[in-house]
Amino acid sequence: MNDLLSPPFPREELKAAVATLAREGIFIGTSSWKYEGWLGQLYTPERYLTRGRVSRAKFEKTCLAEYAEVFKTVCLDGGFYQFPTARMLDAIFAQTPDDFRLTLKVTEDITVRRFPSLPRYGKRAGLLNEHFLDADLFTASFLGPLEPWRARTGTLIFEFSTFHEDDWARLSEFVDALDAFLARLPKGWDYAVEVRNRGLLRAEYFEVLRRHGVAHTFNSWSRMPPVSEQLALEGSFTADHTAARFLLKPGRTYEQAVEKFQPYREVQEPCEEAREAMARLLTPTPRQTRRRYIYVNNRLEGSSPWTIYAVVSGLLKRSP
Repeated sequence: MNDLLSPPFPREELKAAVATLAREGIFIGTSSWKYEGWLGQLYTPERYLTRGRVSRAKFEKTCLAEYAEVFKTVCLDGGFYQFPTARMLDAIFAQTPDDFRLTLKVTEDITVRRFPSLPRYGKRAGLLNEHFLDADLFTASFLGPLEPWRARTGTLIFEFSTFHEDDWARLSEFVDALDAFLARLPKGWDYAVEVRNRGLLRAEYFEVLRRHGVAHTFNSWSRMPPVSEQLALEGSFTADHTAARFLLKPGRTYEQAVEKFQPYREVQEPCEEAREAMARLLTPTPRQTRRRYIYVNNRLEGSSPWTIYAVVSGLLKRSP
């Protein structure tokens, strides 16, 4: 429930502002949605009661419907860890209206060059991924289940974790491999690429994306330049759609952000650079595209719904 000293969450005002942007083809939402810290703010606790107490199982299974009453899009981060199934997608789209757009991170089986040496990878830990940039596997196992929901899909983000020296002799080798992969993808989807090596942000990379109509994902991440700097790079707008993810304040690790910001009920540290870049992406300009997909993570400032409210409310107040 809300702390008595906290301001009430401006749910209806945020809902109206988000809807106004969505009518212009500008979709802004959060990275994932199952946060109990949002109960009493974005979420109504009474909707998830079982025997007088909030049921975590009921909340996680059904809260997307209430989320979609306010926001018009969300990024399904869980798509990174497993290929989407028809059952999973049916359950998601059943809770959302026709004007809601689901963005998905593409499964790591396609985007991981070498599996990290972590227990969850089992026998694959530390090994090269034989399906890295496998267009046939992506088409069959990712696009296949998603095909019935194409019209309600936002952008599909190929997130490439930081490459290290033993991954490629030169980063240009990755750019060449990416070029060949994108050339084989089925048309008619809004694709986006997210990289975590600042050394890739150069003309050759942007040109490959532009050649295939794929967006560069402007991303705020610990080891990446701020989004404002990425926006200023020549040629960084590469497609007829735009993607952005505001994940972390540059210089801060994911683990540090989790420790600092949980349970994600309020903004604890405003990031003015990120807010200004977000506002620029939300503002119509000749340089930018009509279809825009912008996502904010709790780990940026402490609470993504509050961050989004701060940006969109200020933006609409400045509009004529």
